[in-house]
Amino acid sequence: MNAGFWAGKRVLVTGHTGFKGGWLVAWLRHLGAEVAGLALPPATTPNLFDLAQTERDIVSVFADIRDPAAVKAAFDRFQPEIVFHMAAQAIVRASYEDPVGTYATNVMGTVHVFEAVRNSGVRVLVNITSDKCYDNKEWVWGYRETDPLGGKDPYSNSKACAELVTQAYRSSFFSGTNGIGFASARAGNVIGGGDWAQDRLIPDVIAAIRSRQPVPVRNPEAVRPWQHVLEPLSGYLLLAEHLWQDPAAFSSEWNFGPDADSVRTVRWLVDRLAVLWGVPPQQMPQPGQHPHEAQLLSLDSSKARAHLGWAPRWGLDRAASAVVEWYKAFEQGAAIRPVMVDQIDAFMKTKRDQSMIRKSV
Repeated sequence: MNAGFWAGKRVLVTGHTGFKGGWLVAWLRHLGAEVAGLALPPATTPNLFDLAQTERDIVSVFADIRDPAAVKAAFDRFQPEIVFHMAAQAIVRASYEDPVGTYATNVMGTVHVFEAVRNSGVRVLVNITSDKCYDNKEWVWGYRETDPLGGKDPYSNSKACAELVTQAYRSSFFSGTNGIGFASARAGNVIGGGDWAQDRLIPDVIAAIRSRQPVPVRNPEAVRPWQHVLEPLSGYLLLAEHLWQDPAAFSSEWNFGPDADSVRTVRWLVDRLAVLWGVPPQQMPQPGQHPHEAQLLSLDSSKARAHLGWAPRWGLDRAASAVVEWYKAFEQGAAIRPVMVDQIDAFMKTKRDQSMIRKSV
């Protein structure tokens, strides 16, 4: 990644009040970009947006991407050059409770953003969807960008729909030959400090550990491609640079997933976080009825490795350590923005371990 590329670039992040969006804004500002955000107000207390003082040095617009006029007004106001579209209804269980709202946000909200891009001076758009957009057949190997889309729940299916919308808009309006880079990025199961979303593993684990209670776990043997949030964000930033330089060559779909050693069970990650915190691992079945969840899911990121030169830098143990470091700093009342900047700097300085390279080949 060329850090100097971002100095002075006008970048709009939709979903900037969320977990991934908050980290992306912090990284972009650290690189010297001029940043604007478009999202609903933070949904939880505490939240990363307030703790990191995200609004301090960006243009922040609270609006709903389901409102096309509000989206257009934000684009007209800021005139972005690069857009990262991250705003979404991102919780599987919430999609069962409100499927209409999920599709309205994740599909039509995406259309509204694309329409604003189509009628502006944007040069690059990266649409962040999810690894759950694939038709998951519980394969032991990772899904590639050419594998069929699907989704058995409203959230996953809405992300597959958003991918189809991206393909249609790219074919119809953003082929790359008109100088606009237009791509989608697929990642999932990210972990990191500042996630307080309801019904996600890390917030539940940290809350239980801090209260010295057993961690309630729905599906301890489910296997996921865990990675620190900085891993896919580094891929999104690198992809945007390539789209700026050669939109025709890089306007397509891209996976950003971890090495094989980081594809682990929920049980393993919960226990490892407890050990790193310094408490005995304790788990218990989460009570109640639970909707369908995939048992096995992983991504094949060979395309990003070969054509972008992207590769994971932190293994899962280092990622878990960073999570614990962040939440312990929060518990001790530390200023959060410096903690994030320190972790970003540490990540950027990390040299990829040669043993990890061999395992990924």
